Amino acid sequence: MISEVQFQNELELLIANAIREDVGDGDHSSLACIPATAQGKAKLLVKDNGIIAGVAFAKMIFNYVDSNLKIETFIEDGTPVQFGDVVFHVSGSSQSILKAERMVLNSMQRMSAIATKTNSYVQLLEGTNTKILDTRKTTPGFRVAEKWAVKIGGGENHRFALYDMVMLKDNHIDFAGGIALAIAKTKEYLKETNRDLKIIVEARDLDEVKEIVAAGGVYRILLDNFDYEMTREAVTFIGDASLTESSGNINEDTIRQYAECGVNYISSGALTHSIYNMDLSLKAID
Repeated sequence: MISEVQFQNELELLIANAIREDVGDGDHSSLACIPATAQGKAKLLVKDNGIIAGVAFAKMIFNYVDSNLKIETFIEDGTPVQFGDVVFHVSGSSQSILKAERMVLNSMQRMSAIATKTNSYVQLLEGTNTKILDTRKTTPGFRVAEKWAVKIGGGENHRFALYDMVMLKDNHIDFAGGIALAIAKTKEYLKETNRDLKIIVEARDLDEVKEIVAAGGVYRILLDNFDYEMTREAVTFIGDASLTESSGNINEDTIRQYAECGVNYISSGALTHSIYNMDLSLKAID
């Protein structure tokens, strides 16, 4: 995964670009009718049930817009919330609060939905040795916040992007001329470029699992669209040679059964691409 420094840099880039996109040359609605000296206060109101996420991110956004804004936090990231809860108060320049409002809400609504869904999967896996992973099936430009939300919900992050881990999937294997060649070429590439990257290889059937194990040096084997019986057989065959990961149309109804097959990880794109935003609002208060 990327370093903490890279992670923070991605967050800063996200905030700067989102504010640029939303504010442009000015929030003319506020500039037109609210004095620059006006001071105000608002509350982040929960209008749904789930896991709150994005509180720390909201503080970063408010600070970027106006470092003089003050945040009083009542509920921290990762906490279960219900309709009517107040997460924080923000006070200071009324114009600044309104300038940051939409990005704060858009971010927290989506992050909270992701954290909520992730947490529901984590609970379904309770008592097993399997962890839930996200994927790269994220919103362009918003990936860092979505992956942060997965962590808040109790999940684990897969690779962040194409550059921090090697993942040889079906197309890579077919284009390279087969599993053995794809793995051999990858090892040589990493050696020549002096890169220390973990290698994950996707298997489409048990024969490919055996090829991957024979090649050696693979950090994790991805069992794609395997049924329960094939998954159990693959896990037994792989043993300690590599970690194992199940993926492919796994949902709330099947995730427990796959975990009980003994895989180390289950990855799900649904954590980030199939969620409904949590209903939150920022309301002015006296």
